[in-house]
Amino acid sequence: MAPATKSAPLQHQEEEEPQPQDLVALSHNPSAPPDELFDISTTVDPSYVISLIRKLLPANAGYNHNSRGDVSCGPVQGLNVDDMEKSALTPSGVPPPSTDTSEIMEINDDFNEDASHGENEAEQPGHGVLVGEGAWEEYGCVLWDLSASKTHAELMVQNLVLEVLLANLMVSQSVRTKEIGLGIIGNLACHEVPMKHIVSTNGLIEFIVDQMFLDDAQCLCEVCRLLTVGLQSSESVTWAEALQSEHYLTHILWIAENSLNTQLIEKSAELLLAIVESSQDVAHILLPPLMKLGLASLLINLLDIEISKLMSERAPERYPILDVVLRAIEALSVIDGHSQDICLDKDLFQLVCALVKFPDKVEVANSCVTAVVLVANILSDVPTLASELSHDMLFLQGLLDVFPFTADESEARSALWNIIARLLVRVPENEMSSSTLQKYVLVLVSKSDVIEDDLLDCQLGGLGLKARTTAVSCSVNFLLNLQLICNKVGSLNLIPAISKVNTVSHLNSCLAIYSVFLYYCYSLEGSSVF
Repeated sequence: MAPATKSAPLQHQEEEEPQPQDLVALSHNPSAPPDELFDISTTVDPSYVISLIRKLLPANAGYNHNSRGDVSCGPVQGLNVDDMEKSALTPSGVPPPSTDTSEIMEINDDFNEDASHGENEAEQPGHGVLVGEGAWEEYGCVLWDLSASKTHAELMVQNLVLEVLLANLMVSQSVRTKEIGLGIIGNLACHEVPMKHIVSTNGLIEFIVDQMFLDDAQCLCEVCRLLTVGLQSSESVTWAEALQSEHYLTHILWIAENSLNTQLIEKSAELLLAIVESSQDVAHILLPPLMKLGLASLLINLLDIEISKLMSERAPERYPILDVVLRAIEALSVIDGHSQDICLDKDLFQLVCALVKFPDKVEVANSCVTAVVLVANILSDVPTLASELSHDMLFLQGLLDVFPFTADESEARSALWNIIARLLVRVPENEMSSSTLQKYVLVLVSKSDVIEDDLLDCQLGGLGLKARTTAVSCSVNFLLNLQLICNKVGSLNLIPAISKVNTVSHLNSCLAIYSVFLYYCYSLEGSSVF
């Protein structure tokens, strides 16, 4: 009965309606002065974030007291707790108010219990709290989550979080501590202002690059992620210069080639993709030495492994690796001076053709689209390869199966049309038997709905003006090549109609001509021509 007795007054208070005079009084209460307000939009009290940073000070670092009583942390010159107190300012430049636990968001139910346990482990009177490894990981993980927010990230770097993390990374022997520290920096690097702080922090980038030689997979994942973000940022040249040593580049390739950890393979491949797709300045620094070290061969070997696993295991967790590796190879295939290393590799050509013929494309749709673009790039450099493909009905069928996945990819759609045109133009050059020609026609007929849908989408404005103009050109070539097939199987003449298809507005003519071709093919199915 005791609990009920205690709750009665509270219930009574909740049921009471505020009196009008009370509302008037509240409305006339003065607001806090502007210089005492936080100029920050967040559900987390900034002073709470600052307190978390203070609790990450390395417990095993040396501390020295100066004449003012400041406590300085040994591993990083100039970092001390007293400085953190002075720098603990909000973006508006005012010191944080005293922490009110009622205003702090509860990150997790038992966090306060863990925090109090950590605070009791080690404490320096008057100069902040040093925590044990377990509590450090708890505080670090909360900061890791909060650092994904731009607002929180900017607050953190203003309050020396980078210096604190660097101090920990330099002295800690715990791989979990290193993973958390690198993870926080990786999140901070995703925001422009914190990235500038990272670049300007003395020795931080060099230290991060050196962490590539750790032997822990999760730590290496965070290092690769951080380097990838750095190379994609406005400070990319600084990161590239830190990475340009052959010592580092060789180790990146070694990690990608020898790792058995699926996530690490993906992250290392993403790093290589970031280098290949980087700005001209970054590519000029990193790409030539990587190519000399065997980047092209490595990517092709990785593709071979992933396609082999796709054909046998169907492991969904490996699909992202296949996609990233293909994107890196495709990007490399259009870079002047390096494209020949890709386009002249016959093993690579067989691999991507096998992927185009893969029946269950829904599972790896993005990879199949990238493979089509890569095939088009290779055929552009080595046109003679089209003759080999012109006899491969499974490839033609697989190619047409990719159409539905290119709805939002104008480059891929253009690549598809170009490949089809290259294949069909080879038909009159080859002495095909009636049975082979029949298979050609049957494949086109069986995929007529896909082809018509794509032509219709072009007609209705599914592509931009430049892409639609390209589609018209490719469609005309496609129709002209259909005429070549007609010449071999009968007397249907499509040339007069095709000659009128010369503008975007005449795309509907493509549909009409193709429909005539299909009707003609259907009529021939029972004739002696086949």
